[in-house]
Amino acid sequence: MSKFRLFGTVAFAIALGSVGLPIVGTAHAADMSAPGCGPGAKIDGSTATDAKKKMAAAGYTEIKDLKKGCDNFWHGRAMKDGKPTGVMLTPDGSVQSEWLDE
Repeated sequence: MSKFRLFGTVAFAIALGSVGLPIVGTAHAADMSAPGCGPGAKIDGSTATDAKKKMAAAGYTEIKDLKKGCDNFWHGRAMKDGKPTGVMLTPDGSVQSEWLDE
């Protein structure tokens, strides 16, 4: 990727963030073969509030850092049974623990 193209992409992302538009995430060329991440992938209408409610109903507390991928999975950090963990909400509504990257 040329320096000018990279700069333009970064500048565009910063501009979107500065006007209050959410930045869901970007897929790199290597990720385009992943399910749900290709050009034209449709992001569903679920919100961070929806995800947090479902995670809390599944017994997670202190839910934070929620981010949604282009595959419509919500990922975040939380507490479960008094221990820190990663938490994930799948598009079908399943809530699961996942590895917590430090």
